[in-house]
Parts: sequence; structure tokens; C-alpha cells
Amino acid sequence: MILKKAILAVLMTAALAGCETQSEGQQRATTGALIGGAGGALVGQAIGGNTKSTVIGAASGALLGAVVGSATTPQPRGEQLCRYQDRYGRIYTAPCDDRYYNGNY
Repeated sequence: MILKKAILAVLMTAALAGCETQSEGQQRATTGALIGGAGGALVGQAIGGNTKSTVIGAASGALLGAVVGSATTPQPRGEQLCRYQDRYGRIYTAPCDDRYYNGNY
């Protein structure tokens, strides 16, 4: 019974999350959190077999899913940083120039 309520809560959260307009990074983090939470709940239930394990699995899965979703979001063209080396050997970062985007680096 509790597992059915947990699944229903995850589905309702997914439905409500789809109604909000978000940027791509926020959307990927939200999707990752939902998928991670559902997967974590299933793994927690399979391992522990009780409500506490299911909740812990869902929470840790949601956290991990949000982190992975946020980290894998592609950066817009103007925000990527490249590493450069000057003629004295010093390494610095700066916005990537067109050579990076054209594959001529």
C-alpha cells in the first residue's frame, strides 16, 4: 500500500513538473531528479523491503539524478571556456573563439 502511494506521489510530481516552464538546465535537473527518485525508490524497496529503505533510496536517487542532469547540460555557445597557453607557458581560461566551434583548434 505504501509503495503504491510512493509511486503515485512520484507520478503526480512528474505531471506537475511538466507544467512549469524552465530553462534547459533546470529541466534536465528536474528530469534527472524524477528518474533518479523513481529508480532509487525501487532499489531501496528491493534491498530493504520497508518504507524507510524506499524513502532513503528515493531521496538519494533524486539527489544523484539532479546532479547528473545538471552536470550533463550542454553549455550555450557563448558560455564555454577553453584553456589557452601564452608564449611564456602560462595557462589561462577564456571564452572559446571560433576555431573551437569550427574544429580548427
